[in-house]
Amino acid sequence: MKKFIFILMILLGVNSMGMTLESKGIKDGNISIEYGKYGDNIIDGMPTLSIPLKWRDVPKGTKSFVLVMEDYDAVPVSGFSWIHWIALIPGDYTELKENASRDDKKILQGINSWVSSMGGLDREKASFYGGPAPPDREHTYIFKLCALDKEIKIDGTFYLNEVYKAMKGHILGSAELEGNYNN
Repeated sequence: MKKFIFILMILLGVNSMGMTLESKGIKDGNISIEYGKYGDNIIDGMPTLSIPLKWRDVPKGTKSFVLVMEDYDAVPVSGFSWIHWIALIPGDYTELKENASRDDKKILQGINSWVSSMGGLDREKASFYGGPAPPDREHTYIFKLCALDKEIKIDGTFYLNEVYKAMKGHILGSAELEGNYNN
């Protein structure tokens, strides 16, 4: 029976492993220092050199991707999970190169938490990657990539809640990656 199911999965193009997400900027579970507050690329206190990411085993029918980088360890410090990056990515991509947040004009980016009173940036400056800057201890950062069966059309700056509403019912698959960064 198991052999039959395996053969059926191959014939239907189903990948039992699912979509995967990886980064050469994360080594031994730690985000390399250049992608956070100890790096050289800082604008108004916000780390701006975005981490490179690659993904594979994308579900058939994928038209676009949504990437969210979030820090749930920020809740005790800020009172909310800190959103570091929101990116709407074309469906033919399989990676974001280092510094794609600043260099790749084909990705659309939402407003990160650096716009909050704790970050103090305006909407325009906070509409890029805002890297790790934990104030109290090591934090774990979650990168979540969702494959969608449609393109999300949003004009101008946008927030994560708008993206979540637009992608509801359109997620074909997802992958997560974690990385730690020290204070």
